Amino acid sequence: MVANALRPHRFLSIAAAILSAAMPLAASAADRPRVYTNEQYIDELTRPTSVPLDDPKAMLAFILESIPDRVNVYPTENYYYFYFHHRGTRYAGNIRLDAKDRDEGKLHFAYFVELTEWVKDDAITYRVFGKEDGVAVERIEPLRYRVTLGSRSVIFQLNDLSKVVPPKTALGPDDQYLGPVFDESGIRFFLVFNRKLRIFHYVLDETVPVADELFPAQFTNRILIGRRTGYAFYDEHRLKRKILIGVFEANSSVNNAFDGPFDQLPDNFIKGDELREAIIAADPTQAGRIDRHGGSEDGSSRYLIGPYTYYRSEQDLMPFHECATDKKLPRELYWACFVIREGAEDENEDDTDGGAAEEKKDGKTAPAAVAPAGKTGKRP
Repeated sequence: MVANALRPHRFLSIAAAILSAAMPLAASAADRPRVYTNEQYIDELTRPTSVPLDDPKAMLAFILESIPDRVNVYPTENYYYFYFHHRGTRYAGNIRLDAKDRDEGKLHFAYFVELTEWVKDDAITYRVFGKEDGVAVERIEPLRYRVTLGSRSVIFQLNDLSKVVPPKTALGPDDQYLGPVFDESGIRFFLVFNRKLRIFHYVLDETVPVADELFPAQFTNRILIGRRTGYAFYDEHRLKRKILIGVFEANSSVNNAFDGPFDQLPDNFIKGDELREAIIAADPTQAGRIDRHGGSEDGSSRYLIGPYTYYRSEQDLMPFHECATDKKLPRELYWACFVIREGAEDENEDDTDGGAAEEKKDGKTAPAAVAPAGKTGKRP
């Protein structure tokens, strides 16, 4: 009887031991990365497809029907990016809930043949939809919206970074924190304005794990380059922070996810007129020309904040280090080493992030003591 009475307890102990041993296996399986195969890619690339490319509203319906009922919009200028393959060609695009007019029921929609370095097709289909088009944009909460077209509804959860603040060690004595930036590359930044020098910086947000592997440049370990993104940072001497100094030029030329954070400003988190005042302080010619988001009043252009260079080789990044370590440089100009001087005449480049086109620097000039951050560009 005693032995029989102990059996249930012995069984429970054995079961607990088996369960305990199995739990690490289950956890490790859950932590495994998702595997993507060439087979999947080719199967998708070659299967027969049909899409209404000539009908923007039908295309919007196609995208809404193809995504989940509830989606997260990570980039801080509120673009929801997508891509698909059709007849061997990759198309890309986005749905945007712009901070300027989403509460007026407006939705921005764009799609296009994805750019490549060997073939550049400037054609883009871009439309703004509203209730008059049968597209309803309903605000559920401050950063949550329901988009409805016909019988299909999708909830878009915008990225709530309202509580994100940089550590004190990431701000200099003259720095003003303007807001958090979540780039479509998956990298987070703090947008900072140096009031004394009137320059902008994108400071790497290291309060969260950085979604890239940073390795030192060949010439100095002060310059760190992202293995995945190609973003180049300067690990500066005076503060515990890394400033974005370079974007790989090839990524900029095809306007992909690694083309730099200029198009992901902290729209949802800008306080009052802080951004507009910073831009005007950096470039007084913008007084009376831009709204609080840095855009023209008619929405046709937006001021480009791009203080970093566009580089092709690590050697292109060395002027930043040479400037920062120059003993002849006045101490008060140290942080101006991490911006670039405007070079030759800027060129307009189409920005397929919703039909916008903003001017970009040539990115091949040495840093300057004080440099304007950018110019305004065009939108169709």
